[in-house]
Amino acid sequence: MSQDPFLNPINPDKVAENPGLLPYAHTAGGAVIKPDDMGKVKGRSVLAMRQQTDRQMNQLYEQMEVLARQAKLLADRKEISERIYDAAMGFEPIISETYYLYEKEDGSDLMSLVAPEEWGRSFKYSRYLAKVKLLADHTWEVEYNEKND
Repeated sequence: MSQDPFLNPINPDKVAENPGLLPYAHTAGGAVIKPDDMGKVKGRSVLAMRQQTDRQMNQLYEQMEVLARQAKLLADRKEISERIYDAAMGFEPIISETYYLYEKEDGSDLMSLVAPEEWGRSFKYSRYLAKVKLLADHTWEVEYNEKND
C-alpha cells in the first residue's frame, strides 16, 4: 500500500502561524480588540495628576499659613519683650510672676508690681498697657488692655 503525501486543505496564505499574537480577533467568535484612545488615557492621567498635586499644594499652603501665624506670634512676643525690657523697673522680674506695664506721660514705659485697680486715686500714668507674665525663655506672655488697643 502506498501512502500519498498529506495535502492540507487549508490555504496557508489565509492562516496565521501564531494566531494568539495577532492584534485582532482571528475567529468570528473571538474577542473584539480595540486600540486604546491615547488621548482619553492621557487626559484621565493628566486630570488625576493635577488633582493629586493640587491637593498636595493645598496641604503645603495650609502648613505655610500655620508657620506664618506662629512666626508672627513669635515676632510679636519678641517686640513686646524688648519694649518691656526697655521699660523702667525697680526690681528683677521672676519667671511665672505677673507684672503690669504702664505708659508714662513722657511716652516712656514703666513695669510695676501694682495692678491698675490697686492704684486707686493715686494712678499717675497716662495709660495702662498690659498685664504681663515672664516665661521661662525670658519672653513675656501678654494680656493687652482692651481699652487701649
